[in-house]
Amino acid sequence: MKLSSLSKITIASATLIVSAWYSGADDKNRYTGWSEFLGGPERTHYSSLTQITTENVKNLQVAWEYHSGDTTGQIQCNPIMVDGVLYGTTASVQVFALDAATGKELWKYKDSKDPQWFNTNRGVTYWEDGNDKRIFFSAGQWLYALEAKTGKPIESFGENGRMDLHNGLPASAKDKFICSNTPGTIFKDLIIMPVRLSEGPDAAPGHIRAFNVRTGKLAWTFRTIPHPGEVGYETWGKNNYKNEDVGAANNWAGMAVDRDRGILFVPTGSAGYDFYGGNRPGQNLFANCLLALDAATGKRLWHFQFVHHDVWDRDLPSAPTLVTVNRDGKKIDAVAQITKSGFVFVFDRVTGKSLFPIKEIPVPTNGVPGEKPWPTQPVPLKPAPFSRQTLTMDEINPFAANRDELAATLRSIRHRHQFEQPSKEGTLIFPGYDGGGEWGGAGYDPETGILYVNSNEMPWIMTIVDKPKMDKLAMLPTGERAYVQYCTACHGADRKGNPKSGYPSLVGINTRRDRAYIHTLVSNGKGMMPGFSYLKPAEKDALIAFLFGEEKKEAGSAAVEDKFSSVPYKTTGYNKFLDKDGYPGINPPWGQLSAINLNTGEYAWKITLGEFKELTAKGIAPTGCENYGGPVITAGGVLFIAATKDGMFRAFNKKTGQLLFETKLPAAGFATPSTYQANGKQYVVIACGGTKLGTPKGDSYVAFALP
Repeated sequence: MKLSSLSKITIASATLIVSAWYSGADDKNRYTGWSEFLGGPERTHYSSLTQITTENVKNLQVAWEYHSGDTTGQIQCNPIMVDGVLYGTTASVQVFALDAATGKELWKYKDSKDPQWFNTNRGVTYWEDGNDKRIFFSAGQWLYALEAKTGKPIESFGENGRMDLHNGLPASAKDKFICSNTPGTIFKDLIIMPVRLSEGPDAAPGHIRAFNVRTGKLAWTFRTIPHPGEVGYETWGKNNYKNEDVGAANNWAGMAVDRDRGILFVPTGSAGYDFYGGNRPGQNLFANCLLALDAATGKRLWHFQFVHHDVWDRDLPSAPTLVTVNRDGKKIDAVAQITKSGFVFVFDRVTGKSLFPIKEIPVPTNGVPGEKPWPTQPVPLKPAPFSRQTLTMDEINPFAANRDELAATLRSIRHRHQFEQPSKEGTLIFPGYDGGGEWGGAGYDPETGILYVNSNEMPWIMTIVDKPKMDKLAMLPTGERAYVQYCTACHGADRKGNPKSGYPSLVGINTRRDRAYIHTLVSNGKGMMPGFSYLKPAEKDALIAFLFGEEKKEAGSAAVEDKFSSVPYKTTGYNKFLDKDGYPGINPPWGQLSAINLNTGEYAWKITLGEFKELTAKGIAPTGCENYGGPVITAGGVLFIAATKDGMFRAFNKKTGQLLFETKLPAAGFATPSTYQANGKQYVVIACGGTKLGTPKGDSYVAFALP
């Protein structure tokens, strides 16, 4: 890979600085606990524990089950364990501490000042300095600091124990939606926070920010949408930095840090609006990038952009993985990044040089009127993609009762290229909006150099339409107008939603939820739904009245302002390409687990992950299924993973992919497991929240151990 002029650094001086403080470490000693998200700062999902082996894993039993009593949504948490205490979160982001050996609750915290939070949460962050031991977590727009021993807020942090995540963003963002799904990353006395923002032109800017762990004060900021005079400014429209109709380019999936070298690795997402970029012409740095930053100052060391001028929502979906690659007899410390597109990119941590060839390929440029597509996109020549890139007519689901209908749909939309432009006739997004790779991330085995990736094979269809005209919106009552503007893309004009694609019906919502609940939902969001905090109170009340069937059918009279006239389009929603029975409209596999040797770029093995029991009963080989949450790899030779829609927890031989153990969970485990040792015994714990993909709800964490 040739570094662009924007990504060049003074390599020689950087290397000298690095070598001055870097010293190698024994990997075996680095991976004995689970005190950080995904097992450690390298985000390897790896444990050096060996008590559970390929021979005895079949004997695993439930050691304990903790019921949180909270069934309000998903639990995507990867819990951590420190000093015999396990820390995790419930579906509504109540933090708890358990005895790691017994599952007995020690304390639970919920902020009494605020309503119930509905943003998904993937874990907490631990920091200590002597007797000062803290748990950090985020709920809504707040970052909290708690005493690890008691769960009490640390009053000296921020405002009485919590800090607003708007801190450090410009005034244009003060009322815009912000939350954090993923734990922050610690470097010395700093915590660097991922944030989730709106996907639309109303998004706040996704600047990377570090805060002091003791006070919550802003320490440094790296602007992902550069200002005049900053590197990358010329890759945007002249005024995009003002955050008037362009935002995001945020890190939401988490980060990794090389603490010995002081380098922070930050993957970023697309700019908002996701699916049209005519108002943000150019390459759009530093959206869709892997950034290598000086962890102490936020200074950019190098970057690589995976998607230029993204109009497909190709966010980098997970924290990167710090790995070591053997190349020509030398060990190279590297960073691996998986993508929604199904690629693995591997770079030297210090120089940013790719360890495998990357080619800029020409891509379609027939965008909608006003769009300014980028003519090429980078594709790694090795390793081969872990997910299919395109579909042919021969790959229609052979078991579908409406196969001809599916084939007709595929013929009618754009589907021949992996980078087909969004269109009014419809464009296939494959791998889908949820990958390919997803937020569960990749696991890595430092013993062998093998990267493990679970992936989805679910196609979606994106269709672009013109936004409603302002004069027509002006004729609608206030609540109905707000619904048309902000809700129809996901829930449909008829409010029936798209349950098969994960978007619920709002018909009769007044019989299922009260007004206060819906008000909280509209303000703060839930799951993947952003909050509409910028709506005026009268607009929120009118929207709820419309949803409850209480709004009078009187035509509006006031003129309606188009806040984002530079974005003339919207989508018809997030629609999966499914057969009439709700199965993917393509042939299996629909979910896979891959083992990739990063030393060679070749696959060690690839297997189907998950099944639909009803199809297996018909004699159909296991098809795989959608999966969310990553694997755990151990020195005992075992790979553990839940993640699948079928609600199973499985253990595989990490060398061969052979299934060694499986058991049904009380609810699907859409999370990454954790493994640790307590009182001399190795445990594997998985959050079982269900809910996602229409699965039954759960509220528990289940720990497995040998008898």
